[in-house]
Amino acid sequence: MEYTTLGGTGLLVSKLCFGTMTFGDGRGLFKMIGAQGQADADALVKTSIEAGINFFDTADVYTEGESEKILGQSLKNLNVARKDIVIATKVYGRVGPGRNDIGASRGHIMDGVEASLHRLQTDHIDLYQIHANDAVTPVEETLRALDTLVQQGKVRYIGCSNWQAWKIAKALGISEFKNLARFDTLQAYYSIASRELEREIVPLLEAEKVGLLVWSPLAGGLLSGKFSRDNQKPADSRRSEFDFPVVDKERAWKILDVMAPMAQARGCSAARISLAWLLAKPVVTSIIIGAKRLDQLTDNLAAVGFQLTPDEIQRLDEASALPPEYPGWMLGVQGADRTDPTKARFGRR
Repeated sequence: MEYTTLGGTGLLVSKLCFGTMTFGDGRGLFKMIGAQGQADADALVKTSIEAGINFFDTADVYTEGESEKILGQSLKNLNVARKDIVIATKVYGRVGPGRNDIGASRGHIMDGVEASLHRLQTDHIDLYQIHANDAVTPVEETLRALDTLVQQGKVRYIGCSNWQAWKIAKALGISEFKNLARFDTLQAYYSIASRELEREIVPLLEAEKVGLLVWSPLAGGLLSGKFSRDNQKPADSRRSEFDFPVVDKERAWKILDVMAPMAQARGCSAARISLAWLLAKPVVTSIIIGAKRLDQLTDNLAAVGFQLTPDEIQRLDEASALPPEYPGWMLGVQGADRTDPTKARFGRR
């Protein structure tokens, strides 16, 4: 396993993070995702830890809190020392019928953290993340609540998930100006099939030293190797029933056309190549992998240390390149002679 710091902090986390969305009885939305009971969860957690993973991600809304309960119990069952594990969870989603049982208000955050601590059977959460954008609550209110939790020791680091670049930048500015705890991470969707994050968010994260935690690195299973242009709905895939996250399928087929012979030549899965491509990106702190079976987990774990050649990376980059979009293409035109004088397009006077 390889390790890196969590954003600009000194906390070391594994480059692969085990995501526990599949833990629970599979009720509601999560019936399409997984239904791993305690015994199965214990086996997956044990295998992850033995492979060197020290980073586990969950959320209060995953199967109505069951994911947090099962993860907490797994760590107890396996006699894992709390100091050796980094636990990340999230708050925002609806957890009850009340008007304030959702969101990033101070009230909901304070209620949410106590409930998560109880379910996880721990006295602190290493990384507490705002799970979604709250269009109602002022950013400063959210940050002050999180800062309070950091001061109380209930939370050690904070992050957000699925936020826009402008709002992350605003939050970082407020934290600096008001001397509040700042976001150390963003958890976001990123895959070789969906590189939109690179337009605005990746440059922001790199400039501000905010870590990137990647969810759905295989595009909801689309990059697992089961899908192809000729087999767009395999019977044994979650995505065949739950078509999420959003992906430009035509672009994805072109990428898989390049990836398939590469995987065959390497004797590995398309999933492993997809994960290795992400792991090669400097902005990526950790990739959240989820698994319902041990063989899936084992294959994903093998992506660490799996090196793509420069030629393979170039071919994959070209196949998955984003179409030009303003202002990106204009920045390249006007900024060429600042970054590379040999490519200047306008003469000097």
